[in-house]
Amino acid sequence: QPQFMEFGGGLVEPGGSLRLLCTASGFTLDWFNVAWFRQSPDKGREGVAAISSAHSITHYADSVKGRFTISRDNAKNAVYLEIDNLKIAETGVYSCAAEERAHQPPGPVDFERPYVFWGRGVAVTVFS
Repeated sequence: QPQFMEFGGGLVEPGGSLRLLCTASGFTLDWFNVAWFRQSPDKGREGVAAISSAHSITHYADSVKGRFTISRDNAKNAVYLEIDNLKIAETGVYSCAAEERAHQPPGPVDFERPYVFWGRGVAVTVFS
């Protein structure tokens, strides 16, 4: 059973930045489409960024475009989420997830695909 782990959460003031890391044991991340989701009590779970396995095609929620950047480092079996200019409303638990099927053909990704492998998430708290 693969294990996903997220790192890099914490407390930050509005306008601050964080870099989240997703890695996995027993699982080759670069074979799979991966996405970051945010869970909050008022909004539930929202997709924020996704990246494809082939060609690293990216997709972002409209609200984070220009501030969030998802990327891969295949040598480190890692997917990152760079977050800039954080807003209070973006407080939540950020989790990474991977699709069920490996080696998907090149093409766009979104948040509606079957993400079945999940990490426990890291808490990001934006406070003033």
